[in-house]
Order: sequence, then C-alpha cells, then structure tokens
Amino acid sequence: ERLGADRTCIIRLSGPLKQEYAKEHHLDYERLLDASDYKEQHRSSMIKWGEEKRRQDPGFFCRAAIALAKPTTFWIVTDARRLTDVEWLRAHCEGKVMFVRVSACDEVRSSRGWVFTAGVDDAESECGLDFFSNWDFSLSNNGEERLLELSLQELVALCV
Repeated sequence: ERLGADRTCIIRLSGPLKQEYAKEHHLDYERLLDASDYKEQHRSSMIKWGEEKRRQDPGFFCRAAIALAKPTTFWIVTDARRLTDVEWLRAHCEGKVMFVRVSACDEVRSSRGWVFTAGVDDAESECGLDFFSNWDFSLSNNGEERLLELSLQELVALCV
C-alpha cells in the first residue's frame, strides 16, 4: 500500500505449493489456503512433499509463483522460508531483490493465536531462515507501533 497498489504484487510461494499438492492428492485447494483444521491435517505431509519437490528442483515453487505474478515495480514475496528460496531468488532476480526479515517473539506470536506444533513449527518450512543473517533490512513486529512505523518508513525510503 505504501509503495502504491499499482506498483506492487504480493507473491506467495506457498500458493503454487498448495495448488500442486491439492491437485496431486485430490484435496480442496481453497481449504489448504486458510488457517483451518483441514490444512493442519495435511500440513505435515504437505511439508514433506514440498521438501522432496525442492530437493528435485530448488526453484520449482519460486518459478511457479513468479509465473502467476503480474509485472510490477515491486514483487513482495511474503513467505520465503528456506535458504534455497533465498538463494534461488538472489541468483535469478539479481539486482531486483531485497530481503527483509520481519520477526516477532514467540510470546507476541502466541498472543496473536499462534500455537507451537512440534515437528511442524520447528521444521525447515517454518524456521529455515532463523540463522540466516544476510538480510538487506530487518524489522520487529512485536506490537511496538511507533518502532514498526519508523522501520516501515525507512524501508519504503530504500525502495523509492
């Protein structure tokens, strides 16, 4: 919104992953997109399936997501969670990519409804970039509105 709706496009790597998984396993794609019990029932096997796809072709989901994106000034990839995603995007979108880390502590995440699930929330699909340090910009989303606003203003200034 701050960059201009006509200049931005949100890209979700998980969209093509869930679409392909639903097709291959005869599931309801729309229900895999929400935060329902339905998605949670399939989450673990969907993660394993996605990891296998990435082992075969690390750029599979990045290419699929980009193919669905409209051509704009800014693509915002909201869910790059693995080093392979970052490496692929850096290699194939050189000079056109900025990596921004948005973080919140577990206490704040819990207050927003997040519940830790062992075997899922500690898997690479959720924390594969926790030890990555080569971010172009980092911001904290711990509920400190003034700090978040200042960080967002600084980020937007870097982009325009």
